Amino acid sequence: MPSFLTAALYKFVELPDYAALQAPLLACCEAQGVKGTLLLAAEGINGTIAGPEAGVRAVLTYLRSDARLAALEHKEAWADHLPFYRMKVRLKREIVTMGVPEVHPALMAGEYVKPENWNALLAEPGVVLVDTRNDYEVSIGTFEGAINPATSSFSELPAWVEREMLEGGRLAPVDGKKPRVAMFCTGGIRCEKSTALMRSKGFDEVYHLEGGILKYLETVPEVQSRWQGECFVFDERVSVGHGLKPGDFTLCRSCRDPLSDADRASPLYELGVSCPHCHGKTTEEQKAGYRERQRQVELAEKRQAAHIGVRQPGA
Repeated sequence: MPSFLTAALYKFVELPDYAALQAPLLACCEAQGVKGTLLLAAEGINGTIAGPEAGVRAVLTYLRSDARLAALEHKEAWADHLPFYRMKVRLKREIVTMGVPEVHPALMAGEYVKPENWNALLAEPGVVLVDTRNDYEVSIGTFEGAINPATSSFSELPAWVEREMLEGGRLAPVDGKKPRVAMFCTGGIRCEKSTALMRSKGFDEVYHLEGGILKYLETVPEVQSRWQGECFVFDERVSVGHGLKPGDFTLCRSCRDPLSDADRASPLYELGVSCPHCHGKTTEEQKAGYRERQRQVELAEKRQAAHIGVRQPGA
């Protein structure tokens, strides 16, 4: 059985004293041999940690000892190798950056829809379905009929919403009434904040997929699924399919985009250096640096040692 437990977690909750939580939380993680990254902000906590099962569960217990985090939920996965090499607890303005200070997900988020009820919602007439993830994530899989805002970062979503609310836009009122909107993301955090944004814009009927795409793929049988393709994930798996089975994509270590078999067969692909998405966007000097990094990675693998210079997916 794999020996390392990974726990992904987030919770929107008012934490005005978040800065004071940093040092004790870091000390707890280090004492338990846990690695990863946790983000603290006035709006809550977000991150992924990994380590020995007892250590990870001790950190989760420590977090839930704070009454404000007592209902904190997490998602688990197992790994043969520790996926992180350091432990970081960072202070941020937002746990997921949108750049709209007046949006408070802990108070304003839309209505949760459980995965087993998601298909029924999407079948209802007049529901506008929005994928809140970035374009490179949407490119490898999404729900049938979903709108892709074609953003390169989550902070671009508010401007897209403003444009689509104008006359003729996909979020524009129909007969004076704003449409019903359903939003989704990988694990729930971005769509929870997105629905809060929509409510701040006057949308009354806003829904988001509880647990995100990952919970849907875990819960809904493939024969009943409205999901098409694979789901990008921010860990060493890169992508997953129905039943959360590892997918066929790998990661470009230069631009961080997911790569298909066709991408890896391209003459523009060079392991650790470039891919069809980024080959023309980096200089020869940068490529030379990436080649040296890849050489060091391969040397470390031969020595069966970790190369801590390699950034993890999503880092």
